[in-house]
Amino acid sequence: MSISHAPPDSQEPDISDISQQVNSPGNAVGSDATPDATATGLEPIVPASSRRTRVPRWLRRTTGPVLLLILWQLLSVTGVLTPDVLASPGRIAQVAGDLIADGSLASAMTTSLQRVAGGLLLGTVIGTGLALVSGLFRVGEDIVDAPVQMLRTVPFVGLIPLFIIWFGIGEAPKIAIITLGVTFPLYLNVYAGIRGVDSQLIEAGESLGLSRWGLVRHVILPGALPGAMTGLRYSLGIAWLALVFAEQVNADSGIGFLMVQARDFLRTDVIVVCLIVYAFLGLLADFIVRTLERLLLQWRPTFTGR
Repeated sequence: MSISHAPPDSQEPDISDISQQVNSPGNAVGSDATPDATATGLEPIVPASSRRTRVPRWLRRTTGPVLLLILWQLLSVTGVLTPDVLASPGRIAQVAGDLIADGSLASAMTTSLQRVAGGLLLGTVIGTGLALVSGLFRVGEDIVDAPVQMLRTVPFVGLIPLFIIWFGIGEAPKIAIITLGVTFPLYLNVYAGIRGVDSQLIEAGESLGLSRWGLVRHVILPGALPGAMTGLRYSLGIAWLALVFAEQVNADSGIGFLMVQARDFLRTDVIVVCLIVYAFLGLLADFIVRTLERLLLQWRPTFTGR
């Protein structure tokens, strides 16, 4: 005697009915047909980023400066900005063309670049060397870090009179000012990068049999490289700032020399041209460092914005 657990009114489904439902339009399995969104009551999800109108990034980045130039020109044309306060963009472009044509701007840029390169090289060597000594060795930290932190709080501009007394009024004090401005940001970031390396990576390297130099070469220095690149970017910005002060110390060439002459003759157009050159050179240096950073730090995934 068999007992059935099926409801009294239920009946076995026919295999043919099931196959017809499966193979019906919109329910095809294993075929190329896709279910209709309206038939199923589902709406496709569209990312918010794809719903926005795509505007080229170069256009977005140039919109602000272009609007600023237009406003500047309008204020100059209407007389709100007089030439003795601030020259118009058209006048500045004309003066820049004249300085390029007579070669004075190119000569000044070459001299300024040489000063920045010399100060940046010395500052990079000194700052990185001190950071390695202080970051890799506790004894080095005890000896080096305290004096560096004390000197870091002293404004490097305030040391200009001492540099003039020590080095004279030639190129040496100018390069010394730039070197001092470059050293401290690089020291702080390289030191922080070394001390910020994960201790588990150090333990893993030791378990793999790496020597002390092997740990420094393969673990510590690569781990500190992001901080070093950040410090280099900061140092470049301060190098151009220090150059402005350095080239006003009895300079007879360079962009700062052109600015001093323009100040004496109340030439705001020449002053603005020199400031634009400073900004352009700083932007170019930052672009070079960022390109170098992308090449050296390809192993590090980063968020690039949305």
